Amino acid sequence: MTDTTQKVALVTGASRGIGRAIALKLAEDGFAVVVNYAGNAQLAEQVVAEIETNGGRGTALQADIGDAASVARLFDQVLEAFGRLDVVVNNAGVMQMAKISSDNVEVLDQMLNTNLRGSWLVMAKAAETLSNGGRIIALSSSVLAKSFPTYGAYIASKAGVEGLVKVLANEMRGREITVNAVAPGPVATELFFEGKSDEQIASITAMAPLERLGQPEEIAAAVAFLAGPQGSWINGQILRANGGFA
Repeated sequence: MTDTTQKVALVTGASRGIGRAIALKLAEDGFAVVVNYAGNAQLAEQVVAEIETNGGRGTALQADIGDAASVARLFDQVLEAFGRLDVVVNNAGVMQMAKISSDNVEVLDQMLNTNLRGSWLVMAKAAETLSNGGRIIALSSSVLAKSFPTYGAYIASKAGVEGLVKVLANEMRGREITVNAVAPGPVATELFFEGKSDEQIASITAMAPLERLGQPEEIAAAVAFLAGPQGSWINGQILRANGGFA
């Protein structure tokens, strides 16, 4: 018999990094958590195992958020497994550096397909699925304020996400569903460290007045705030969790 009294959260891209921390935090806060992953089932199952070790409920479900049929299947599987869905956190995303040039249009296509199209598909399905009082939370980035060279495609995709958040918040009028985004600054994850020299890491770390990198758990706490009762009056906003980075 499926327990349909416990609130359920879906976190995309939750097998590692910030997504993993979000899944663990929401489970700690009492949600049953769906750990979505694109390709690494083993890591996703490890997150579920940690949730269950700590007394929570979780399940791992594969889906490519850039594919409409895959996203539709994911939401159907969530409802089949838990009978309800209350919070959707679209954390899944990719980041690839490239200058704005004719030769790099494929990089733009990749960023837009996963980060922007994927956000559209997940947020749209969330809007169709969530009951009144639900929460939709997207992940953007505080790097939008910096305009660093080679970040063009990534920044374009995340700027689009922030636009979707504000529009969807208005489209949810009358349903008590909030739509917000969390925009992290530099966070100590594999994704951040990949491809950067020690000098680059030190330079970026020093940019925020707090002079350190954020931790995945700090971003998870911001998401949990928006997902919980304290965040009920926050809507259509971009919460920049960045230590003053921007």
